[in-house]
Amino acid sequence: MSSDTPPSHHHWSWRSQAFRGIVYQVLAVVAIVAVVWFLAHNTLVNMRVRGIQSGFDFLSQAAGFDIGESLYPFDSEQPYWQAFLVGVTNTLRVAIVGIILSTVLGTLLGIGRFSRNALVRGVCLSYVEAFRNIPVLLQLLMWYVILTEVLPSADVAWQVGDFFLSKGGLNYPIPVWAAGQLWAAFGLLAGVALVLLYRRWAKRQFEATGQLRSAFWVPVLILVACSLAGWALGGAPTELNRPVKGDFAIENGGALTPEFLAVLIGLTLYTASFIAEVVRGGIASVPRGQGEAASALGLSQQQEMRLVMLPQALRVIIPPLTNQYLNLTKNSSLAVAIGYPDVVSIANTALNQTGRAVECISLVMLVYLITSLGTSLLMGWYNSRAAIKER
Repeated sequence: MSSDTPPSHHHWSWRSQAFRGIVYQVLAVVAIVAVVWFLAHNTLVNMRVRGIQSGFDFLSQAAGFDIGESLYPFDSEQPYWQAFLVGVTNTLRVAIVGIILSTVLGTLLGIGRFSRNALVRGVCLSYVEAFRNIPVLLQLLMWYVILTEVLPSADVAWQVGDFFLSKGGLNYPIPVWAAGQLWAAFGLLAGVALVLLYRRWAKRQFEATGQLRSAFWVPVLILVACSLAGWALGGAPTELNRPVKGDFAIENGGALTPEFLAVLIGLTLYTASFIAEVVRGGIASVPRGQGEAASALGLSQQQEMRLVMLPQALRVIIPPLTNQYLNLTKNSSLAVAIGYPDVVSIANTALNQTGRAVECISLVMLVYLITSLGTSLLMGWYNSRAAIKER
């Protein structure tokens, strides 16, 4: 019985390009693993010969130093691994808030480059050209000097309501924790679910009738209403812990240190200039006929940008935008230059006290590797959702 189908063993033949590709990849992985093993083994042997201690057992020892800024209490008697955890949370705090702020600012600047107002276009262009051409380290130092030298001292701090700005940083009122805050968080989560359902409904209505039934303010109204409903169900607590002027510093309330503010402002303004160019390039890649068609349908300039231009530009914007998020996260390591206790600063202190250079550097590398890979996976998933699917 004859058949035109080649025998299955042909796929495992050296003549098969797919088979050769698999072999080459396996050989490459084996070579990389061998090189890494050789370097690690050689390093450990040399350290043992020179009497240098190695290993991660120091992580369970008392750190012996205090950390000036932390999201949760930490003292010198706690172990090194908790000190590293404080550094990681400080790094993530700057990175996550910086990504959100730089995305908002960069998107507005990128859209502003297409404004019909010449002044707006000129301001956006000047911002981009100024901030992206100054090294980020100099920008961090500049903002740190401004916050610590130009601003007034705490006894004569600038005050707007219950907010104080001085050399000691930004002090602001915070809610006194009660059940209402927890219920408000639950309400916010419920609002997010309702917004997703609303957007799905609006999309189906648009596909069925061709009429736009979605408005920008509706999702915002849903989120606010659900949060307020949860807050009300929790007893509607209104008590605030307000900052007050003390003899030497602003006391009570919440506080953002000048180091944190300098890092956040510097990274946000620097990264936003690059994101603005990414957004501008993405919008410019959309054919002009799309905008003309939107105008012919009677859409306003805001609706045209939000509903027609930006959704199509996302397929061009997201890949380079991911790179900017990764750059911001990695640039946060420069915070050590102005004394912000991020993971690099904690690792340097631990290295100087324990002498475990390889281990401390390895932990820092692992932290940035995990955060970068996590960001890439998340943005890759979003890119697949936002990609235009042809039918």
